[in-house]
Amino acid sequence: MKFINYIEKVSGVDIYGMLSLTIFVVFFVAMVTWVLKTDKKKLKDISRLPLDN
Repeated sequence: MKFINYIEKVSGVDIYGMLSLTIFVVFFVAMVTWVLKTDKKKLKDISRLPLDN
């Protein structure tokens, strides 16, 4: 028996798939928005932190 057959027997499994996809998309859009709105100098300073000793 294939794994998909076990998944189909679980009730409500489609809700978890849609929920995880929604969480991923919201997080991705939030990160892209944050990167585009953040000051470029601040991002450059943050990127240099591991190299500054």
